[in-house]
Amino acid sequence: MSLQVQVMTAMKEAMKAKDTNALTSLRAIKSAILLAQTESGAKEELTEDQELKLLQKLVKQRKDSASIFSDQGREDLAQPELDQAEVIARFLPEQMSEEAIEAVVVDVIAKTGAEGMKDMGKVMGMASGQLAGKADGKTISTIVKNKLS
Repeated sequence: MSLQVQVMTAMKEAMKAKDTNALTSLRAIKSAILLAQTESGAKEELTEDQELKLLQKLVKQRKDSASIFSDQGREDLAQPELDQAEVIARFLPEQMSEEAIEAVVVDVIAKTGAEGMKDMGKVMGMASGQLAGKADGKTISTIVKNKLS
């Protein structure tokens, strides 16, 4: 089942339950999908990889906004952003633990023969490809930096 169909089904459930937070989040996903489809010129379906990137982007935007609001002491605005990020994250695959990410990064470093920060780009490229949708890019980057330094 495509992401668009899943979102529409969830929207109907949110409307019936009168869950405004979920409905707002789901409408944001639907809007982003439609924008991505029209960018390519045709009304073609998005690939699974494109859908994952889109969802990760939406979650990251919400978390970044919440962080900014929290820094400014606006918890009343930060909490809805975190709630929306949580709803959107339900459509992402199960996120890996830091230990599992670290194991993949160590494996990639061994395969590439990376020896220091000069090889970070090569390691990040391979690790991000293997962990697409399963791990946050910031977490991957932090682990790669720790292993290469």
